[in-house]
Amino acid sequence: MPELRKDPIIGRWVIIATERGKRPSDFVGETKEPGDRFCALCPGNEAKTPPEVYALRPDGSPPNTPGWRLRVVKNKFPALVADERLKQTSTGVFDWMSGVGDHEIIIETPHHNTRLFDLTVEEVADVIWAYRERMRALKEDARFRFVLVFKNHGAAAGASLEHAHSQLVALPIVPKRVFEEMEGARTYHADHHQCIFCDIIKQEIAAESRIIEARDGVIAIAPFASRFPFETWIIPQDHHSSFEEMEDYRGLPQVLRGVLRRMDRVLKNPPFNFVIHTSPFGEDTQAYYHWHLEIMPRVTKVAGFEWGSGFYINPTPPEEAAAYLREASP
Repeated sequence: MPELRKDPIIGRWVIIATERGKRPSDFVGETKEPGDRFCALCPGNEAKTPPEVYALRPDGSPPNTPGWRLRVVKNKFPALVADERLKQTSTGVFDWMSGVGDHEIIIETPHHNTRLFDLTVEEVADVIWAYRERMRALKEDARFRFVLVFKNHGAAAGASLEHAHSQLVALPIVPKRVFEEMEGARTYHADHHQCIFCDIIKQEIAAESRIIEARDGVIAIAPFASRFPFETWIIPQDHHSSFEEMEDYRGLPQVLRGVLRRMDRVLKNPPFNFVIHTSPFGEDTQAYYHWHLEIMPRVTKVAGFEWGSGFYINPTPPEEAAAYLREASP
């Protein structure tokens, strides 16, 4: 069974994902041509995936058959598993807990060669709504404290399947990266009685130079201290701490699709990751935290200096990146 182990020096948790166990030979690169690969996510292969937990079926077809527009299934090789009792223990300086969680795949389209940003705005809205519905469902499990929605696009960004999909992992702990954001936001609110994200939005609107796109209450910016070239954050302009508690997502599908299409035009279909950072379950962060979506194109390598220091070297100023993306046709 998987485990969560805590680094005793910096407090970072690591998932030891035994369900995804690999031998040294498994890390050798794939040699098959893309056309030779069987795709379990395509229509007609529903029996090759775990049963669906959510689906959009315009034709009213029965579960786990063709006819779907979007489908959510459990990951066949999960990082964490739901059918496990939450146990936590210590051995000397080492802390660990059982690998309790959930790991799901959101199959964004039935069409194998269609990318997320090739979909219509309405279809992208379906994907976002699926995120919301699954987060709300998993929130009912008292063992889970956080759900991370993420997408890996392209092999260099960690995608092991070509068919357009994103993923969702429910965790019994709050990830260190999110915890650090929350602490920074909490400290700023204590000092200024304002949300730091709301103040960033106000300052970026006034400056204009790092805005990429804005519509229907959602804004896309190149962060002032961007870690990576063309890194982009998408943030609701009204204050909302929890992604799954929002009711009106009107601007989000358009802005997300628009930014990804601009990146495709400028960077020629780059590999990328995106993640949604939202408030943990059961914590009152409404006053100071603000959910947002972070997109990181994988156009540079993270190498020894970055791993050793925690610093990032970004060769493209965010003002220039924003200008390139603004000028590109979405």
